[in-house]
Amino acid sequence: MKIRKTMRRYCPFCRKHTEQKVSLAKKRGRNAARPMSRGSTARVRARGLRRGHGNLGRYSKPPKPKMSGKKLSKKTDFRFTCKECNKTHTQGKGFRAKKVELV
Repeated sequence: MKIRKTMRRYCPFCRKHTEQKVSLAKKRGRNAARPMSRGSTARVRARGLRRGHGNLGRYSKPPKPKMSGKKLSKKTDFRFTCKECNKTHTQGKGFRAKKVELV
């Protein structure tokens, strides 16, 4: 998908439509830095792992179906820099695209 390097968009800081420079931010993984953060340990506990007392009946139940495969596209993450106030704001909602090219 091709996207222009500059476009006229609404700047929330200037509160008007201005010319803005578009840049692609690098997407980072969802728990890459802290794999055992509070949220992820809570998820692990909810799945029935990492408890420390007995098997809690895990081996008598049939296994849960695992999600297979991986998505083929990533969501876009654009940053818009206003040319008047020079402030940057992010894209409201990303859309899926296999390849994004700034032209």
